[in-house]
Amino acid sequence: MLHLAFGLLLYFLPSIIGRDKRDAASIFLLNLLLGWTVIGWIIALIWAVSADHSTPAFLTGHRYCCQCGAIAGPGAHFCTACGHAV
Repeated sequence: MLHLAFGLLLYFLPSIIGRDKRDAASIFLLNLLLGWTVIGWIIALIWAVSADHSTPAFLTGHRYCCQCGAIAGPGAHFCTACGHAV
């Protein structure tokens, strides 16, 4: 029984690692459906440990404050967090 529990834990390790990611459901489905192939398990593990990519602020029209690093809204002239000019 202990071997079965350890095997399930090892099998779903990519899903456990990636549970807080934006694509957690996709990682789980890949792990569930293709995890029995070694390649599918490795791809799910790499996907789970890779960093989430976010859209840079300059693509969305927002700007970063050079003083505190907060994101200022589009067209803003002053930071809402510290009041410094952006």
